[in-house]
Amino acid sequence: MYVSTRGRRHLTGGETGTPMFYTIPLMVIPLVIFNIVGFIWGHDVWSGELLGLTMVSGQRWVFSLSDLMVLAGIVCLFFEILKSTGSTTRIITNHILSTIIFIIFLIEFIVVGFAANSVFFILMILALFDVVAGFTITIKTASRDITYSRGEGTPPAI
Repeated sequence: MYVSTRGRRHLTGGETGTPMFYTIPLMVIPLVIFNIVGFIWGHDVWSGELLGLTMVSGQRWVFSLSDLMVLAGIVCLFFEILKSTGSTTRIITNHILSTIIFIIFLIEFIVVGFAANSVFFILMILALFDVVAGFTITIKTASRDITYSRGEGTPPAI
């Protein structure tokens, strides 16, 4: 659904004025990228060197494609945790979709040949952290938002 705001159009996630960004789990990004790379180049591509530097100590530091994928997963997890601080319908939908993303990671890790490696396993664990942290943060935030008050006509507590 598109909502127009002062001449600008925004793709929304169902609630008025809420961007679709909040509904879609960001952990789908590493999943899609991993699958595209895996289907095109296979499982051997992850050890390829992207950047190599010789440090002052004389030791060579190598940054590989697998390191980049894990870093992308950590960045996505960071933003997912920032998004999970609410208790609205879009956040609950995001948590349900995050659970589905984790299940896809798990099934793919077990069944698909090029996904049976440590990079995919780490991304799967990040997706699990997304699910657990998302639900935990939302529950803590929702319990903090609940206010208790005595209704009219209720006798005071002894």
